[in-house]
Amino acid sequence: MADIEILTALPTTAPDGPPSAPDFSGWSCPLPLRDHPRVVMGHGGGGAMSAELVANLFAPAFGGPALAGLGDSAVLELGGARLAFSTDSYVVRPLFFPGGSIGDLAVNGTVNDLAMSGARPAYLSCGFILEEGVEMAAVDRVARAIGAAARAAGVEIATGDTKVVEAGHGDGIYLNTAGIGLVPAGVDIRPQRAAPGDVVIVSGEIGLHGVAIMSVREGLEFGVEIESDCASLGGLVEAMLAVTPDLHVLRDPTRGGLAAALNEIALAAGVGVVVNERSVPIPPQVANACAVLGLDPLYVANEGKLVAFVPRRTADAVLDAMRAHPLGVGAAVIGECVPDHPGMVVARTAFGATRVMDLPIGEQLPRIC
Repeated sequence: MADIEILTALPTTAPDGPPSAPDFSGWSCPLPLRDHPRVVMGHGGGGAMSAELVANLFAPAFGGPALAGLGDSAVLELGGARLAFSTDSYVVRPLFFPGGSIGDLAVNGTVNDLAMSGARPAYLSCGFILEEGVEMAAVDRVARAIGAAARAAGVEIATGDTKVVEAGHGDGIYLNTAGIGLVPAGVDIRPQRAAPGDVVIVSGEIGLHGVAIMSVREGLEFGVEIESDCASLGGLVEAMLAVTPDLHVLRDPTRGGLAAALNEIALAAGVGVVVNERSVPIPPQVANACAVLGLDPLYVANEGKLVAFVPRRTADAVLDAMRAHPLGVGAAVIGECVPDHPGMVVARTAFGATRVMDLPIGEQLPRIC
């Protein structure tokens, strides 16, 4: 059908003259155009379109040095203390899924963003945007999940807000959480610190969250239930910092998956990254589901994993500390930071070839968090 539609738009020869101009009105593009006059789903996918929106529209409008780092959280000096500050919004569909809910995501996502700066998360805000007609039982269930996740993460919900929009102008429940935490002295974790020679470590199996969401959203069955890896990573980061405060980079690979996180770090630091695909821990159920659906597990979202860039001299000790923590049992070295091809991520395949692991334009699966 696509071939027929394209052929009908090609120039045609008029009976009495030269070829007429093609009619593009029925054309469509499988990916959003980069120069787009309206917001499209790709702008929220955590890939190249999101980066362009932030860099070319939001950052110039906001200005200010605190925003310049463009990390998952900003590290600020206030009253003699170093604070990490982060905010995130959650529009996941469906609201409840194997292994968690929008409430768990709202807490763990913001806690993890703070932890990726080395901070000890302390307080969160929570804003509810409710659609008229949503069942109060669903709101109660989400609120209870938020409270339980906050207690498990060792943080307190300190303030919040509630708004209601008319029926048909929302999708049940949207959440926004912001958080603050203290950054210990001597800790300086940010994407710009990635350096040639760094070892790249991932904390465990990737792709579970994205495939779990997809399975319930689309009603797919893969022979085994796949649960989201949604979890708070604050304790894992503390275990790593106990070995050495000199962790160069931490990032939780959520939207856009591991590939997007590595590309963002490579671009921020102006370094190259080489990944050994055979070393990346991909669970069989995720690999099988992605093979059926034509997806690349490296681009599938995670909600309870981190990727770390660590100096080679301390990499073994950090890896041992990660594996001793419940959320890092499956930690693995997956690559290294190199001076070659700055800003680019290259993957060595199982067949000995290499391929460029690009930053995704949008996202394989929207509304993932």
